[in-house]
Amino acid sequence: MPRNVRFIFLGTGTSAGVPAIGCSCAVCTSTDPRDQRLRAGAAVVFQDDHDHERVVLIDATPDLRQQALRHRLSRCDAILFTHNHVDHTFGLDEVRRFNAVQQSPVNIFAEDHTLAHLRRVYQHIFEREQNINDSFVAHLVPHRLQVEAPVDLFGLRFTPIRLLHGRLPIVGFRIDADTGAEARSPLPLAYCTDVSAIPPETYRHLRGLRVLVLDGLRHRKHPTHLAIPDAVNIAQRVDAHATYFTHMAHEVSHAQTEDDLPERIHLAFDGLTLGGPDAEPVLGPEGRTD
Repeated sequence: MPRNVRFIFLGTGTSAGVPAIGCSCAVCTSTDPRDQRLRAGAAVVFQDDHDHERVVLIDATPDLRQQALRHRLSRCDAILFTHNHVDHTFGLDEVRRFNAVQQSPVNIFAEDHTLAHLRRVYQHIFEREQNINDSFVAHLVPHRLQVEAPVDLFGLRFTPIRLLHGRLPIVGFRIDADTGAEARSPLPLAYCTDVSAIPPETYRHLRGLRVLVLDGLRHRKHPTHLAIPDAVNIAQRVDAHATYFTHMAHEVSHAQTEDDLPERIHLAFDGLTLGGPDAEPVLGPEGRTD
């Protein structure tokens, strides 16, 4: 059984990051470190059955180098992509350092439209033989994701679930331990970023969660992201033991917004780590330990 499962928020910001370039608003000039947000991505770090550390990334943000250094990530076993937008894919070139350190390729998983985007943008990686020089590029093994078809990685199960990002169909991931989870584990956890709507058929994959991670861009409506009031409504419907909002813009002050949220709903922040040996056991709605 996988042990010591940790879910790390590598970044919790929107595509521009916070602070935003050229902005002097109260959040962009805040001294609260929780108001400083790199682009949204996450890492699942755990020990497999052979006591080897494994690292699975969700998305490869433009800030991946900084995020990996900050959290001392020295390996990457797989990357799961939610969709093809720049703020979720433009760190892929950084993966070459993981290849060099661990002396092995990295498996990447994405839907067809995202794989096509990656092949187009990173032609120097996927068609290395056409490079004029034999450059130092990432060594990747692409795999096609299909909605509701689980991907098993070292004892954890990652199930792609359908979400809507405006008119663009994307995926989130439900993460489960194949043989049950430790009391201090954040699993089962669902990661749902860049969401404007959740299709009715997806809600069955959001049952029985310890943790729901959900898009919460800002307080006002947005055509391709959930506003915080709408995210609160979804969180209360799902009724996970704890919900954390991510992908937040500079309109969201951490301290002010956190104080106004209902019980068991929180704002995530860069570096927040759920689970691990020092974590408190996850409590259910009635205060019981699962």
